[in-house]
This record gives sequence, structure tokens and C-alpha cells, in this order.
Amino acid sequence: MEVFIEPIGRLINEFSKLPGVGKKTAQRYAYKIINMSEQEARDFADAIVGAKHKVRFCKICGNFSEEDTCEICKQRDPSVICVVKEPKDVIALEKLHEYKGVYHVLHGVLDPMNGVSANDIRIHELLLRVQEGNVKEIIMATNPDVEGEATAMYIAKLLKASDVKVTRLSRGIPIGSELEYTDEVTLARALIERKEM
Repeated sequence: MEVFIEPIGRLINEFSKLPGVGKKTAQRYAYKIINMSEQEARDFADAIVGAKHKVRFCKICGNFSEEDTCEICKQRDPSVICVVKEPKDVIALEKLHEYKGVYHVLHGVLDPMNGVSANDIRIHELLLRVQEGNVKEIIMATNPDVEGEATAMYIAKLLKASDVKVTRLSRGIPIGSELEYTDEVTLARALIERKEM
């Protein structure tokens, strides 16, 4: 005999597909949905479907956007590009209100052990942005772990022949940590005290 009736079991199964959500948390989420009013459940479902339909990637930087070009790319100084792994890293840096340039989201990092090569992430698009001119500095803000460091070094090596200054966030961020979990003071100091690579 099944422990859960099919609709609840399916809901638990779907929630457990989310990163960091185990079976018990998925169960709590499913029960919360079941106990919502019809309108609350519809609003929740509409928010999911609406986000899926409306959110796209900026054609310039690769960050989340509702339009072809995000607001950051439209309004900021394009001569300084901060390279990050994922859109959530943009949010972490934007919370500081310190950075005035634009971003480039790689959507991953080099990870040969898992089959991720330079062709699988947005390195080529970054090089095209540099070739278009007007770029003075590239700030490497990938996570300070093995893959993030390897990606930063790889990109820095590709840009050596250009006139673009390549910097790395200062080492105030602990090795092995992720930007989204770094406190704002440490992240701000790392951004301000970045060093040339």
C-alpha cells in the first residue's frame, strides 16, 4: 500500500526535485500547498508558470531578464565586466551597491571531471564582447574553489594578448565557499580590493 495518495505523492516527488529539498521538506511543502485556499494555490501556480514564460536570459550578459537586454546592460558602464558563474552571483554582488559596471554570466565553470568544457559555458561570448572594444577591465568573480579558480585562470590566459586588464576578487572570500553565502562586508572588501591577474 502507498503511504501517500497519488496527488500528494506526485507533489512531494516534484518538490524533492528542487536543489536542497529532501523528502521531509518536500512533504512539508506539499502539505502547505494542500492546506492553502484555492486562490492561494492558483496564485502560487501562476507565479511559477509566469516566471517560466517571462524570464529569459539577457542577450548581452546572460543574466535573468524580462526583455532581450537587462536593465544593468542598458544603464551601466560597459568598460568593466564582472564575470560570474550564475545569475544568483549577480544578485549577491548587486546587494553591495558598490559595483557600477556590467556582468557576464558564464552559466557554469570548467569542470572536466563532469564533462564541462570551455564550449559548454559562455566563454566565447565574453571574448566577443572584449573584441568589440571599449572593455578596459574584466573582474573574475567565479567562486574560489578548484573549478572557479581554473576557469578564472583559463579566461585570464585567453585575454593575455588583449589590452584588457584582468583582475580577481581579493582573497577575503574563504576557499571552497560560494558567493551567495558570503557575508556582504567580506564580499564588498573582496570586490574593492581585487587584484590584477
